[in-house]
Amino acid sequence: MSNRVPASFTVVIGLMLFALFFGAGNLIFPAMLGQSAGESVWVANAGFLVTGVGLPLLGVLAFGFSGKEDLQALASRIHPTFALIFTTILYLSIGPFFAIPRTGGVSFEVGVKPYLPENMDNVGLLVFTILFFALTCLISLNPDKIIDIVGKILTPIKLLFIGILVVIAIVNPLGDFQSPVGPYVTQPFFKGFQEGYLTMDTLASFVFGIMIIQAIKQKGANTKKQLMSVCLKAAGIAAIILVILYTSFSYLGASSVENIGYADNGGTVLAQVSAIYFGQYGSLLLGLMITIACLTTSVGLITSCATYFHKLMPRLSYKMFAILLSAFSVIVANVGLTQLISISVPVMTVIYPVAIVLIFLTFLHPLFKGSRFVYQGTIVMTLIVSFFEGLEEAGLSISFIHQFFGSFLPFYDIGLGWILPAIVGGCLGYLVSIMVNEQEKVVES
Repeated sequence: MSNRVPASFTVVIGLMLFALFFGAGNLIFPAMLGQSAGESVWVANAGFLVTGVGLPLLGVLAFGFSGKEDLQALASRIHPTFALIFTTILYLSIGPFFAIPRTGGVSFEVGVKPYLPENMDNVGLLVFTILFFALTCLISLNPDKIIDIVGKILTPIKLLFIGILVVIAIVNPLGDFQSPVGPYVTQPFFKGFQEGYLTMDTLASFVFGIMIIQAIKQKGANTKKQLMSVCLKAAGIAAIILVILYTSFSYLGASSVENIGYADNGGTVLAQVSAIYFGQYGSLLLGLMITIACLTTSVGLITSCATYFHKLMPRLSYKMFAILLSAFSVIVANVGLTQLISISVPVMTVIYPVAIVLIFLTFLHPLFKGSRFVYQGTIVMTLIVSFFEGLEEAGLSISFIHQFFGSFLPFYDIGLGWILPAIVGGCLGYLVSIMVNEQEKVVES
């Protein structure tokens, strides 16, 4: 007998989900997309929303649908060894190697750097990231309180600050849209689609989905139907807020070029726009807004990563992992925001398609009766193409393979060449599963 989950709790879960997703990349990438897309901003933004909103929330729902308790259990449908490797790489990517350090880097870039002399940037970054991740660690050491801290306290504050900037930018735009540049000239939708990769939210959905599902279960949703119902409503709340904010920041970036020119990264765009609107208080307001946004994401990621690695290596306590991850993130964050983003692009290009395919396989699981051959065929074919696409992004292209894929795979030139191989791999896997079942029937007879 399941208990009725209060509507107020569903709202809190929805706000928590939004807060966990809306961190560093979610602020800087839409603004940068808007600058480059210009007059094509609405088409590019639509592509960004697919990978920045749609897929992450599908990832959360996939956990409720699968009935699995964590990502490793879900990925074990492919193979236990693959599950261990993929899960570990994913946690390292959204954890101490890229996403967690980026939260500190963005906060510094926008909220602190404008106040410092140029020769103090390195020292300032070091001091700020030590303080930022010390606070992250402190909150993460009390994971049982994360829903109250994030959903009821930090999220409303964050929305207030973000709302102020968004409303002013819409009411009083800085200028007209400019002509699109780079890939946005010919393929604005698909370029926006790829930019959504950099938020890492689809990867994070495998992590945050666990937290959301467990929280709903603890509130009394014991049946799959009720669990999915609450999860869907919470995801809907988060989706509405994310769509509004992403679109607003894309618009802000597109309207800013005439006034401030093209910036190196989205953090600079937001800092300069905020300074124009709010004068000397602009950087302070924006810095506080972004620091709170990044802090909520950082807390969620530290909590999730520490939990996973403690489960993997139980000899080290959860608290020890939280401390180690926070300390390591300080080191990586001092590489610098622009460099951190450039390093992460090839890695995201490789593992993002695998994550997307795993989400869709989870929902299609009943149709092919959970055949391991379907999972393996789809993932292997996807990984082959995405691996070489990642090499291309890293400047390590193997020319004859690149030319071969470019000649035969649709959408390869826009980074989506893995789609057709994934479908073919799934179909081949399904045929193999049928043949194996038929052979087993012959043996049994």
